[in-house]
Amino acid sequence: MANNPLSMQVDLDPNDFLPASEEEKEYMVQMRPSSTFFRDGCKRLYKNKVAFISMIVIILITVASIVLPMMWPYSYAKQLGNQPGRPVDPSFNNLAPMEYSVSEQERMEAGESVFPHIFGTDSSGRDYFIRVVYGTRISLAVGFFASIIVLVIGMTLGSIAGFAGGRVDMVIMRIVDIIYSLPDMLMVILLASVLRETLGPILEGTVLQTIGSNIIALFVIFALLYWCSMARLIRGQILSLREQEYVLAAETAGAGSGWIIKTHLIPNCISVIIISTALQIPNAIFTESFLSFLGLGVNAPMPSLGSLASEALNGVTSYGYRLVIPAIVISLIVLGLNLFGDGLRDAFDPKLNA
Repeated sequence: MANNPLSMQVDLDPNDFLPASEEEKEYMVQMRPSSTFFRDGCKRLYKNKVAFISMIVIILITVASIVLPMMWPYSYAKQLGNQPGRPVDPSFNNLAPMEYSVSEQERMEAGESVFPHIFGTDSSGRDYFIRVVYGTRISLAVGFFASIIVLVIGMTLGSIAGFAGGRVDMVIMRIVDIIYSLPDMLMVILLASVLRETLGPILEGTVLQTIGSNIIALFVIFALLYWCSMARLIRGQILSLREQEYVLAAETAGAGSGWIIKTHLIPNCISVIIISTALQIPNAIFTESFLSFLGLGVNAPMPSLGSLASEALNGVTSYGYRLVIPAIVISLIVLGLNLFGDGLRDAFDPKLNA
């Protein structure tokens, strides 16, 4: 029976409360499949074509720098014109791209197959292509390992400063301010010069001697100077998270500070950590290339992209391509890593996807 129009009672018609059919449920409710934060971030990263292509380029360069030296017939340190038991052949020196020496041309005329020098040879008769490939491997390895060192130190000190607060936070942040006040490049050059002379005698006869004192000095420089930005970033994230209810509940339950940081705070900062680490790698590669260009990088005859560019300056008017090739590779790596880091930031930063 219908209610009085002036009545305030609701007209409870039974037909209005019939269960919805399956078709009506599918139409009214759009169910989204369950997902995770990492999976959603990967989907957004895949949709960013520039970042995805940059990631593919970096992967291809990394794989090529690892695989090609195993397959290439020439070594980065072997002087092709200086064969044991034979007189020195100067025709191997300063070969142009795809050019052959006199002895190689004679072997080809005799019917032998000779592997080409794609980028020619340097002034010492060493195959330049494999030196560029091996230099790319060294630069990438220094960049990745230096970024890991910066990540570990910055994440540890930043999380301690943010969670502990008080005097601990003040001491760590004043150390950061002091390091920031130092002239960056001047300190890097001075430390590289001092550590190269200091670490040399210490590393003799050890496993680290094969790596070289200059590479170890580079890692020490990053451990001393380049963790400050990461520490500040992690500290800011921890300060915003330590007042959350789940942190207070863990403290009330008697959980220790280290357990709370490892279990609750660091996992909630993982997006910022990934993005900052990805953007730190090109900075480390550029610093290594800069120091190698000044002669403070890797030990000879081991090449890096910076040392190859430095060596090419001696014959830049006659063999300008030797300077252009490592410069292009450095630019390609740094640009690819920067674009990939920007893509990670856009994909995994919750504030940008809110």
